[in-house]
Amino acid sequence: MKAFIFPGQGAQFTGMGKDLYEKSESVRSLFLQANQILGFDITQTMFTGSAEELKQTRVTQPAVFIHSVAVGLSQHDKPSMVAGHSLGEFSALVANGALTFEDGLKLVSMRAEAMQKACDLHPSTMAAILGLEDHIVEQICASIDEVVVAANYNCPGQLVISGSLKGVEIACEKLKAAGAKRALPLQVGGAFHSPLMEPAREELAKAIQQTHFSNPHCPVYQNVNAQPATDISVIRQNLIAQLTAPVRWTQSVQQMTTDGATLYVECGPGKVLQGLVKKISPSVEAISAA
Repeated sequence: MKAFIFPGQGAQFTGMGKDLYEKSESVRSLFLQANQILGFDITQTMFTGSAEELKQTRVTQPAVFIHSVAVGLSQHDKPSMVAGHSLGEFSALVANGALTFEDGLKLVSMRAEAMQKACDLHPSTMAAILGLEDHIVEQICASIDEVVVAANYNCPGQLVISGSLKGVEIACEKLKAAGAKRALPLQVGGAFHSPLMEPAREELAKAIQQTHFSNPHCPVYQNVNAQPATDISVIRQNLIAQLTAPVRWTQSVQQMTTDGATLYVECGPGKVLQGLVKKISPSVEAISAA
């Protein structure tokens, strides 16, 4: 069985989507539609923008979404299941027919703006912890009085924490003392997938509730619980919860493999997810669609 997987923020690069744009009339139409929906020429920024321009949240999230959807739609086969890492879950929901491209892009753009506002309210950050078991990271984060939580379960031995500047700093010190091989601060604008994203979650919740969702043609394995969903009300609920809940990517891939996935096709910029898949489920095949 084939699973389509979609990357999140951080996969962007200058020139992303340009080859698809030049080869496909339908992709060109998609990009032009995106420019109209967003009210600015994101196509030009994706093709020629600097790394600094592409790093702006209001640009990054729509850009990765647009590129990922374009790659997904260019595939001849339909997937048996889909999943996306954080932002990538929105691309996955377009790929399985639950969301239209237009509605997905509107939600992603709103999500980016809401997350930026939440970041501005509370200076915060994230850090990658390498070489410790998940439960040790969880226990140490829980022992700290500041806001700091496990945010991204990327693969065994790689967990990203998220929280206040002080919370993450204290946690990194304690985690290194507990045996972490590395504790690397990430160049991000805030504490994604933590309680500090609550203002963004509330804002996005209203938009998600008002957006039309269709019955998907295959299940989406959602970040918050790593379980397959086809029920629209469940998909909505999990999508709302995602902003303040951890991304359970390790558990999602384990569940998809258990449920029969033998080939993972990464749709979108970069090759990070296929590398994680190979670490999580070494017996399966993972390739890039781009």
